[in-house]
Amino acid sequence: MNPITLVTNLLFFQPLVNLLLVLYAVLGRNFVLAIVALTVLIRLLLYPLMAQQQRAAKKMQELQPRLQELQKKYAKDREKLAQEQMKLYKEAGVNPLGGCLPLLIQFPILIAVYQAIIHVLALNPIAVIDLAKLLYRFNGFPALATLLPIQSQFLFWDLGRPERIFIPVGGILIPLPIMTLLVIVTTWWSQKVMTPPSTDPQTRMTIRLMNLYMPLFFGWISYNLAVGLSIYFIVTNLISVIQFALVTWDWKGFLARRFARSGRTPAATPSSSSGSSSSAEPARPRRKARGAR
Repeated sequence: MNPITLVTNLLFFQPLVNLLLVLYAVLGRNFVLAIVALTVLIRLLLYPLMAQQQRAAKKMQELQPRLQELQKKYAKDREKLAQEQMKLYKEAGVNPLGGCLPLLIQFPILIAVYQAIIHVLALNPIAVIDLAKLLYRFNGFPALATLLPIQSQFLFWDLGRPERIFIPVGGILIPLPIMTLLVIVTTWWSQKVMTPPSTDPQTRMTIRLMNLYMPLFFGWISYNLAVGLSIYFIVTNLISVIQFALVTWDWKGFLARRFARSGRTPAATPSSSSGSSSSAEPARPRRKARGAR
């Protein structure tokens, strides 16, 4: 075994295998809940990096008007435009390549999660023996080997195998990849929500292509690999959108707008009774005017 594989197994793969089994035992031997819980824990672990990436994306969005001005001003001088853009990024404290690091970190974790799901499900006796060699020994906790084999069936799906559901239509079997479609839709939605708009035509075109090809790419992965990985993708996309909302939304401004829309402020709520009496006075002239007509 080469050193890179050994380090990856020690840092990612083996801990995830044991954590999955612990969650499976704690959550009533429900492997879907174990995958969901594992996904939440991974997202919490990566929260600082993802929050930094999302804050940078919001700053980039706020800089778009100034970037557009620079593009108009230096439309004929590309070198000067690049210099001014980098100067603007530096003043705003934004790294345009800062979003790459969280993505690079997620890929080895994604591979480790897939391998952990496949190994924990152990689809044959030899795989069960290999899995037993990876398990930790916990004092005061039941031996994880006693949990094997894992219950892999969930509704129509075998979580350890690719999704293959067909419905007969006119004597022809039509594939119905429900999980794959959910992966595509949630991936597209999360990218749509979290990708900042751009004023640069070339950047806009790149974003459109990414929003088209990335969901299809993850959908292709989901259709060809185990259904358990699709559940991981779906939950990750949903959590990403929720986290993006929590990190980037101006909640104080949102509450202020809500109160303003309802015609009151948090400080004015105790005097609501006086406000109601004053609002009742102008109603009488209206009634008289209608009666006069």
